[in-house]
Amino acid sequence: MQPRKWLWLFFLAVFVAIQKTASALDVEIQDPESIKQTARIVAHNMMAHYDGNKPGSIPGNIPDAWWEGGALFMTLIQYWYWTGDPTYNEVTAQGMLWQQGDRNYFFPRNWSVYLGNDDQMFWGTAAMTAAELNFPEIEQGQPSWLSLAQGVFNTQILRWDRTVCGGGMRWQIWPYQVGYTTKNAISNGGLFQLAARLGRYTKNETYIRWAEKIWDWSARTPLLGDDWVIADTTSMEHHCLDHGDQQWTYNYGAYLSGAAYMYNLTNGGPKWKAGIDGLLGTVWGTFFPGGAAMSEVWCEISETCDRNEDLFKGLLSSWLTFAATIAPYTADAIIPRIQQSAIGAAGQCSYGRSCGRRWNLDDWDGSATMQSDMSALSVLSSSMATFRHGAQPLTPETGATSKSNPNAGTSEDRIPDQPRPITAGDRFGAIVVTLVFLAVWLKGLSWMVLEDKDED
Repeated sequence: MQPRKWLWLFFLAVFVAIQKTASALDVEIQDPESIKQTARIVAHNMMAHYDGNKPGSIPGNIPDAWWEGGALFMTLIQYWYWTGDPTYNEVTAQGMLWQQGDRNYFFPRNWSVYLGNDDQMFWGTAAMTAAELNFPEIEQGQPSWLSLAQGVFNTQILRWDRTVCGGGMRWQIWPYQVGYTTKNAISNGGLFQLAARLGRYTKNETYIRWAEKIWDWSARTPLLGDDWVIADTTSMEHHCLDHGDQQWTYNYGAYLSGAAYMYNLTNGGPKWKAGIDGLLGTVWGTFFPGGAAMSEVWCEISETCDRNEDLFKGLLSSWLTFAATIAPYTADAIIPRIQQSAIGAAGQCSYGRSCGRRWNLDDWDGSATMQSDMSALSVLSSSMATFRHGAQPLTPETGATSKSNPNAGTSEDRIPDQPRPITAGDRFGAIVVTLVFLAVWLKGLSWMVLEDKDED
């Protein structure tokens, strides 16, 4: 090889090495202003990927991953709550309301043919987060955040499947989908969490009973075994006795968060404390290797994570943090791990470039996705909890203002003393009736004209 070529390769290697280290964000975890500034940079990088607020684009839509829109806006709502930065509030409200669908339960026609129960659930939990944190609402002509979460709950419990396994939520909704005969952890854990949060917010026994029901059913399957190891999936073909053993952070976050809400609702009920403690033990041992920052161990080490899996850690980060606020005895274990993970996440980020995924590496790992930005932003925002003493998800008793509509998403979902909204079906029906009327009128008119001629 020519000497000049060797020299060029040498300088290229040096440049890459400098890029991996010098550009990393350095957060001072005990300084709230440092955390806010770092989070602001990550939020900016993340939103550079989002096109939903641009002319000709669809608000709230992330191409080929509709559910990620719910996760994105949930992340931004939490970012606003913990840092006070309202920069993305307008685009968040726009995207959330655009994707609510025709009946206000996040089931838009454009995507409904391929949605899974977990897809819809993520939008419901985003709306629930907005309600609990008093995220600003657009009151004129729009449903409340709480009612959108209630709409998702009301439509999902109708899909509770007793045909095999004695209950449970299928992964997919439609028979032509591959996962239709699979019952998975995130669909069931997500609905459990949503029911628990609605129960705590409204004190409505329907939600509370459903939370108990989903938890107890899950505990009879490998999805939530008595060893506190969550199976990702179980199949109806094997009567929910088999188990897919992939270990994902967000599965644990969904069940653990719901247990924390139930613990808070029941004033420290022993059933829920046992669940929290058991799941936390597995989380610490599995996803925080050697006491270091959080790791999506199933795919990070093998470098096989896809973009969906890149955002799972962010979900666990936020759900752990809110668990620490409503089950305060867990805070001493949770908050230091969130802080350590936030430091690691910042080290994988830089200004103008999306974050890497491996928070336990000193140098940038070479990956860069919007979804990794979401995880990094979530854990950085969550690390602000240590400076917000007494902060926790609200209820009406503690200042929450989002209004309840227990009939949301059902045939009885109508604003009192207001006419039912006009739908495309109504318009079509009106056209048909008008055409029929015109045809009859013209026929009558022609008959009268003929009669007149006959008389002449």
